Amino acid sequence: MELTRLQLQDFHRDGYLVIPGAVPGVMVDAARAAINHSLGYDGLPPEDLPKMRATTYCGDLRSQPVIADLMNRTPIFPLLESMMGPGQVEEAGGAQIALRFSGHGKQDSRTFKGHLDGVGTGINGTPKGEYRRGFTALATVLLSDLPGPFHGNFTVWPGSHHTAEAFFREATPDVLKQGSPEYALPREPVQITGRAGDVCISHHMIWHTAAPNHGPNIRYAAIFRARHVDVNANGVETMTDIWREFPGVREAVEEPCAALN
Repeated sequence: MELTRLQLQDFHRDGYLVIPGAVPGVMVDAARAAINHSLGYDGLPPEDLPKMRATTYCGDLRSQPVIADLMNRTPIFPLLESMMGPGQVEEAGGAQIALRFSGHGKQDSRTFKGHLDGVGTGINGTPKGEYRRGFTALATVLLSDLPGPFHGNFTVWPGSHHTAEAFFREATPDVLKQGSPEYALPREPVQITGRAGDVCISHHMIWHTAAPNHGPNIRYAAIFRARHVDVNANGVETMTDIWREFPGVREAVEEPCAALN
């Protein structure tokens, strides 16, 4: 399975793309059953909850095949290759098991804020005052239906990857060591809705967050930080050259111009 040129162009413009039905239902059910088993038998120590919200729930489960194969053994992997190039995507070693429980977050759509991953907070796996750019794209797999907003939805600010690139060409990535920067975002946030098995692929430079969950159910998702094979070598340089690790996207955007010459 490959993305079409139009889908790649949409990703270039918006910084994210939703692909319905990317993961078979039987794999979604197996993943959610494993998560529920972990919750029921291992539990959630209250003192660990802040760290779990910032990193992952069910830490012992995140690298097992029932979770990792949601990216590695489904159409998601070739979809990522159509963006980053054949043979240029590393297999996932695991995923962030991202749960949002009913009542998580009290904000509304006018106040909840996004962020860029990698900014250290001290509880998200990166020390405060540090910044680590360790992936190319997020692949957020819905493991439960999200029929409407404010159910803990993965949320993106469309076009904010372009704004971020312009900002870091002026400010340099070192500013992230001081925390998330402040700059005007070009569009209002979009809360991703869909069915279990859908995937949202988003650029590592897009602003994103989880919306508050005002619904009655747990929001289940597995978030993969997909890596181009050169992610370590490129480091923060891709923050001012945001398509360096996306040759498929760059080609799709340049192709119409080439056809005119």
